[in-house]
Amino acid sequence: MQNDEPEATQPTGENDNADEKQPAAPEVIMDPLELEVRRLREASDEFKDKYLRGLAESENLRKRMQKEKQDLMQYAVQGIINDFLNPIDHFENALKFTDQASDDVKHWAIGFQMILNQFKDVLAANGVTPFVSVGQPFDHARHEAIEMVETTEFAPGTVVEESLRGYKVNGDRVLRPARVKVAKAPASKETIAELNEEI
Repeated sequence: MQNDEPEATQPTGENDNADEKQPAAPEVIMDPLELEVRRLREASDEFKDKYLRGLAESENLRKRMQKEKQDLMQYAVQGIINDFLNPIDHFENALKFTDQASDDVKHWAIGFQMILNQFKDVLAANGVTPFVSVGQPFDHARHEAIEMVETTEFAPGTVVEESLRGYKVNGDRVLRPARVKVAKAPASKETIAELNEEI
């Protein structure tokens, strides 16, 4: 007769200790010299990191101070150049009327025009150039409005006349804004009638 119960397997002895805990690996005792070397390496890495950070900070500080120095010099030079713009404007205005003068004065004016051109060349060599305002839309950054003019020749908000030329430096930064007259739409007949009634 066969026995329906499964046969019990006898342990082979290989897995007898599987359920038992393995003994922990013994702690490795490090040589005091190795510990000292490790500690010194960590300290060395820390000092190296601090040194590199300090070096980077000092380089950034040097660059920032150099840029500030250049900016200060540039602003100082631009301030001086700005002081020369008014006499140059007066020079240009005076030379506009030379066609009404005598021949002797016209000869002098030719010499003064040459001097004026030399001044303008010096300004251009330093990045200072005038900009065109008439016919351009009014821009608060580039223009200073001194008057509003009623006209139908220009769209409202357009510069119609320049009383003082504007200058820019290095292509984009405004050194001196232009003083301009700006167009506005003429008042309608109803508005004029209302104003007259109020008076």
